[in-house]
Amino acid sequence: MSDKKIFPKTFLTGCDEKTEWQIPFFLKNFRKHKHTTKLIVADFGMSSRMIHTLEASEEVQAVMQMSNDVPERGWFYKPATMWHCPSIQTVWLDTDCIIQENIDDIFDLLKPGMLNMVEDKPWTKRRGEVWYNSGVVGFIHKPDVLKEWTAAVRRKQEVGDQEVLHSLLNPITQLKHINPLPNEYNVVRLQVENDGYEGKIKVMHWTGEKGNKRIRSMMNA
Repeated sequence: MSDKKIFPKTFLTGCDEKTEWQIPFFLKNFRKHKHTTKLIVADFGMSSRMIHTLEASEEVQAVMQMSNDVPERGWFYKPATMWHCPSIQTVWLDTDCIIQENIDDIFDLLKPGMLNMVEDKPWTKRRGEVWYNSGVVGFIHKPDVLKEWTAAVRRKQEVGDQEVLHSLLNPITQLKHINPLPNEYNVVRLQVENDGYEGKIKVMHWTGEKGNKRIRSMMNA
């Protein structure tokens, strides 16, 4: 991918060899709903076979090469990937997010200077304070909070990128730096399995090991 080419807008995801098994199913659902916006996939250490497959995919406009110095847990590379992504409008999607409808319209909801995210309602409910889920993150250009998040993740790789972002913000700075997106763009597993969610689902986020089992079962069905 040329370092000089900047895309007007793109979906973005990334994975390593341990999680690349999710990519074919992710792409299948992305393709099914006929998105006009294409996808950049960041290489966190994927197999050469998967890279070749992605480069040949019509839905993928580029494979984004990252540094060889990849953290042991790939999700810590997400903020840096977002920061370096060569696009003006970007929406990150975790590979365990299953797209159930066309979501090109998510770009119409993005506000500049902010991270555009869905509230993680199960964590908000269980922890008694507002949390946002980092499985879907939209942004225009490169907001200052994304730079701060990227730097903080490099310093502190203890729990997860979502926890690091939460630790950077308080209830007041959340209002300044995060624009809440509708729940339907990132419905997390616990909402469906434990909390009785019955609303619209455009993106189903099958989090954790239990979510991985659900994805595998769908792939094998």
